[in-house]
This record gives sequence, C-alpha cells and structure tokens, in this order.
Amino acid sequence: MKFRPLHDRVVVRRVEQEEKTKGGIIIPDTAKEKPQEGQVVAAGPGARGEDGKIQPLDVKAGDRVLFGKWSGTEVKIDGEDLLIMKESDLLGIIES
Repeated sequence: MKFRPLHDRVVVRRVEQEEKTKGGIIIPDTAKEKPQEGQVVAAGPGARGEDGKIQPLDVKAGDRVLFGKWSGTEVKIDGEDLLIMKESDLLGIIES
C-alpha cells in the first residue's frame, strides 16, 4: 500500500467476525453488523502539541484495536475497503 496518513490519523482494516454463533447458527450477510475490531495498517507520525513538538501515537501498524461503531471514514485503497480515523476514535488496543 502506498498511503501514509497525516498527523494523528490511522488506517484500519476491519477484522471479519465469524459467520457462525457459538451455538452453530449461521449468520447471513444481511444480518451481520460491521465489526468494531480491526488491525492498524498504517499510522501517521503524531499530532503537534501546543509547544509545537510532535507527540507520537500509541498505536503502530499491526496492532489489533477496537473502535466505535460509527468511527472513521470508509475509503477504498488498492481495491480494499479500509477506515481512516483519528487515534482518539480508537477505544483501545487488544493485547494477546
């Protein structure tokens, strides 16, 4: 991918949820909700503080993150559906 987000923005790829429930019921595509979990594809350098210095982001490419249901702007880059959002729209990092 040849896209670099600016400032405190990150590019996130949604992680698809399973198509079956724990009970074995298959969920059709029309009933699925958009996942609120994703993987950071790229991150900007950071936001400028009041002193003019760049504050680095807490997330980096490869991190699994949670975000709000309506967070970000959907874009298509190289034929892939991605989200661009500010770091403040992220709810947290999933650590394994």
